[in-house]
Amino acid sequence: MKRTRLPLLAVLPVTVIAFVVAVPFVAGDQPLRWESGSLLPSLVLGDEDTGPSKAPSGGDGGSTHAASAPPESTAARVDEEWKKGMPQWGMQLYWEDNPKHPTEYVDKQARLQSDYLVGMHANSVSVSFPFYTGGLTSTKITAGGKTPAPERIARVLRIFHQAGLRTTVRPIMDEKSLHVTNGGWRGNIDPAGRDAWFASYKKFLTPYLKAADETHAASFVIATELNSMEGDPHWNALVDDAEKQFSGEVAYDSNWDAYVGGPVDMPVSHLGIDAYFPVKVPDDASVDTLVDGWNDWLDKKSTGPLPKITIAEAGITAMNGGYRAPGDFYSKRAVNPEVQANWFTAVCEVVRERHMKGVYWWSIYFDDDPNTKPDDKVASRLDFAGRPLTEKAIKSCFTSGYAGPGTDPAN
Repeated sequence: MKRTRLPLLAVLPVTVIAFVVAVPFVAGDQPLRWESGSLLPSLVLGDEDTGPSKAPSGGDGGSTHAASAPPESTAARVDEEWKKGMPQWGMQLYWEDNPKHPTEYVDKQARLQSDYLVGMHANSVSVSFPFYTGGLTSTKITAGGKTPAPERIARVLRIFHQAGLRTTVRPIMDEKSLHVTNGGWRGNIDPAGRDAWFASYKKFLTPYLKAADETHAASFVIATELNSMEGDPHWNALVDDAEKQFSGEVAYDSNWDAYVGGPVDMPVSHLGIDAYFPVKVPDDASVDTLVDGWNDWLDKKSTGPLPKITIAEAGITAMNGGYRAPGDFYSKRAVNPEVQANWFTAVCEVVRERHMKGVYWWSIYFDDDPNTKPDDKVASRLDFAGRPLTEKAIKSCFTSGYAGPGTDPAN
């Protein structure tokens, strides 16, 4: 797949519609978009604090960049490790690192998460983590205080491999400096100098590409939701360099609005979608109705099977009104577990019906214990770990018997 590089003008639309990007506004700290009377979320990832760090016993443990390999994982093996052609049944693991956490703590949390993933019958995991910029016009990309070091990323990837999981490395731009209250988000950055921005980004990515390659990650997401940067000719050289350093699949994850709005022009080998399609239906809508709502959105780009597409992110708030704004991070209306569970069931059905590569649910935070029920007084309504109805939907999805996109006779 990787060596057959296709510009993702390649997602060959059958029917393409124009998409009008409206002026963003904010509900709480979450930028949302308004169109035709509905809330369309412009997804914000990793901006919210996850609460006090769960500090390990025994103090800060000194240096966090130890190069020694992690001990063997105690996670149970999946029934069958992921192999090429299988659907990717996965979860997004978001990691805001605390550099005071010793490597023993990192290893312990990685095993805790891999045990949970295996128990949910996942065969894939995507490790998302933040990097930083100075503002919408900044030309500088940096690792910040919450960016895991490449050595720590490598430790976690090794533990996930030991559990039989397919791994993806996914750096994503943090938005704290982008003035989200005034409509700023990663999808409308406008660097004052593109040469300088791409040079800085390349410098940041290089050690992570090397860590991903050394630990045999399957995919590296070169960028996520950078709508305003799509189509820039600088990507050609950056992706070429990435492919020299990383032997796996180099991907790009498009925001859902850019995906349905027209061709996504990025010179990568794979396209994912961060898919937060709003569906204007009541909270008691059936799964079939939700499936129809998703297909209405996807049909705006292309009808029929989508064997080259992965849903890189899918998630929804477990609360009333969630269907109209699935990616609303901060609102805390009345909890409604059925909304989340039915949405997950519907998305899985769409993935199977349209012969897609798979789906990754958003999200689990690295420092959290996924085996505990979310405290709805403080937790994001997007949290799904510990919600029995949603977990049942995930297990049903991941054990559905879908053989993957290769089962599509048109592929």
